[in-house]
Amino acid sequence: MKKFCLALDLKDDPELIRQYETYHKSENAWPEVTQSILDSGVTAMEIYRTGNRLFMIMETKDDFDFRVKEQMDRNNVKVMEWEALMSQFQLPLSWSAEHEKWVQMDRIFTLIPA
Repeated sequence: MKKFCLALDLKDDPELIRQYETYHKSENAWPEVTQSILDSGVTAMEIYRTGNRLFMIMETKDDFDFRVKEQMDRNNVKVMEWEALMSQFQLPLSWSAEHEKWVQMDRIFTLIPA
């Protein structure tokens, strides 16, 4: 299993943040999008928010590859529709690459109790 942590900002507007959270409630999730996430090798995903900063934790199969997932996403009409919809709420981090939304974070500390 691999674990990845990623960050992204939302536009700092309480109503847009409320709408974004509504789209991400389990009962509102688009089944084609969640299935695509699972099909790419993601085994678990959580998104947390503080203010307008989002933090995503992804657990994946050992052979997970972001490039493969990106290609799968580009070939999935519903995923591309979802991404276009979410773009109205999202604000790329100032240091993200062009066209990059979620930015992978570097682990800087680990505590494993004895």
